[in-house]
Amino acid sequence: MGVLDQIQFRALAAAGLAFAIVVLCGKRTIRFLTGLKLGDTGETDAEALRSHAASKANVPTMGGVLICGAIFVSTVLLADLSRFYVQLGLLVLVWLTALGGADDYLKLTAARRGQGRQGLLAWEKLVFQLGIGVLVGFFLYRHGVRIDEVPDGVTGELARVVNHRTVEHVVNLPGQRTYVPGEPGVAEGLFYLGRSAFIIVAVLLVAGLSNAVNITDGMDGLAAGTSGIVSIALALLALLAGAEGIAQGLLLPDIAFADELGVMAGAMGGACLGFLWWNCAPAQVFMGDTGSLALGGLIAYIAVVIRQEIIVLLMCAVFMVEIVSVVVQVGWFKYTRITTGTGRRVFRVAPYHHHLHLGGWTENQVVVRMWIVTVLLAIVALATLKLR
Repeated sequence: MGVLDQIQFRALAAAGLAFAIVVLCGKRTIRFLTGLKLGDTGETDAEALRSHAASKANVPTMGGVLICGAIFVSTVLLADLSRFYVQLGLLVLVWLTALGGADDYLKLTAARRGQGRQGLLAWEKLVFQLGIGVLVGFFLYRHGVRIDEVPDGVTGELARVVNHRTVEHVVNLPGQRTYVPGEPGVAEGLFYLGRSAFIIVAVLLVAGLSNAVNITDGMDGLAAGTSGIVSIALALLALLAGAEGIAQGLLLPDIAFADELGVMAGAMGGACLGFLWWNCAPAQVFMGDTGSLALGGLIAYIAVVIRQEIIVLLMCAVFMVEIVSVVVQVGWFKYTRITTGTGRRVFRVAPYHHHLHLGGWTENQVVVRMWIVTVLLAIVALATLKLR
């Protein structure tokens, strides 16, 4: 068997290739974006963050084209493009990259164009995020249509696909056994999502994580480093899910051909690591919505495919805290303004990483400590695979 026939090698090669693409193309891309004057404006609505934002003025953004371009190229070259999961994953990547790119471009060229429009409106972005979530949910559910019996004459790899279609709709809870050791077929008592419920889960996860990573992207290296850590763990999960013997041995959902997404997740990890070369403090480029929306959506997509939404959300706890802090801050401010006449805040400022910064932590401390927390969460999440 050739080395390129080994999925583990291709996942590692995708990580290395994506890293190399970002590092080698970084300087030229930064010069190009600077020449277009697509730099951060250094403006913010939060008074307490004015000096912090001003220090980053004119740093080129839309660097997400490096990340997403590297993921796309590495996946096309090293993944099996005949597989449905890879095809749909590339659609998610291109869709959200284009959405984030349009938003970034409108925001960063508003002054030059002499127009007041500052990017896409929130509802416009949400419509496209929900749209790709619906497409993901619908086609993944359809791809996993339940077939209870193997037709006569069907053997080998195709028989395996038919036999295990049921687990593609299962709700995979922590500690739950998808299979019973030593017994054929799936375990009894599993809960399967219907089509509507499956689509709702996909929509919430894709739109939610897409926005969560976007909100986290507020300090040099924070979103890129955290996304890279999650991506590496996600690559391992995808490789396990697509390996029939290993998945069943661990009593996990065995998703046929999901291991090809290990290549895409590996590319995502390598691209994020390469982007840190240019994005570490002091940042020479920011990823912008172009990168953050796509990273969050792709993480969510792979989680839905391999039926590991809960474990992935645990690994993404930093992202979840960030977006929840914004929701709580805005909600509480509006509520108290209505009930008392004066808006009050729960945090010094949201998202939460700025609350920590204003509390006395340096920007570098906030970023590195959130990386450390994400590494620990990834270790805990992976360890739970054995607790079944």
